[in-house]
Amino acid sequence: MNYWLIKSEPFKWSWNDHVKKGVEHWDGVRNYQASNNMKAMELGDLAFFYHSNEGKEIVGICEVVSGYYPDHTDEKGRFGMVDFKAIKPVPKPVTLKQIKETPELSDMALVKQMRLSVGPVTKKEWDIICKMGGL
Repeated sequence: MNYWLIKSEPFKWSWNDHVKKGVEHWDGVRNYQASNNMKAMELGDLAFFYHSNEGKEIVGICEVVSGYYPDHTDEKGRFGMVDFKAIKPVPKPVTLKQIKETPELSDMALVKQMRLSVGPVTKKEWDIICKMGGL
């Protein structure tokens, strides 16, 4: 199993939007590193759902439920997407501030590569954040 973090601006697509939809594709990624991260995803992998810009916190957990396939919003056909299923909310959302204040999370992609919209999370980071979030 692999772990990931996916970011969305809540005014564009929020955790609540994803919960209402249940399963939704993660389109619009136009960064090659983020795209490569999605290519590496496997069915059953888990991802933190992170509200960027507003809130700046991990608010939910999703599961990868499809392989990588072409993104219908990419007119040039260079990028793809995967589908995520909303699994459960994080009882106590974990803020970026809390993450930055936790020494064991100092190397996390969320901290080191702030602009990356889809990034990896190690098992250790996953476990720490789950504990911080009341899971």
